[in-house]
Amino acid sequence: QVELVQSGGGSVEAGGSLRLSCAASGYNASNYCMGWFRQAPGKEREGVGSINSLDFTYYSGPVKGRFTISKDDAKNTVNLQMTSLKPEDTGMYYCAAKMTWACEETWQTWTSYNYWGQGAQVTVSS
Repeated sequence: QVELVQSGGGSVEAGGSLRLSCAASGYNASNYCMGWFRQAPGKEREGVGSINSLDFTYYSGPVKGRFTISKDDAKNTVNLQMTSLKPEDTGMYYCAAKMTWACEETWQTWTSYNYWGQGAQVTVSS
């Protein structure tokens, strides 16, 4: 069965960097859409970015230019590199997979994803 296991995250000061990884098993993650979401306390889950089977990436406005999604096909892993972190980036981060090759218009719709990682906490202090 499909399983997503996250690693990374932690605490950092504003301006710092962190990296999250999402290791997939049970399917070839390179051939499908993978998204990243985050949820801060008291707020709704929001899409951070996604990558499709052609390695096209999509990012939300608040993280564009600071976050980068990439694949490591050898490890069947998708990574989220976060730089220039801000306190407002604090939250629980999740990777999610949908069984379509494209992400497109629904990439920010969390209900369109089929499988989820366990989450990783990111805390950015000012």
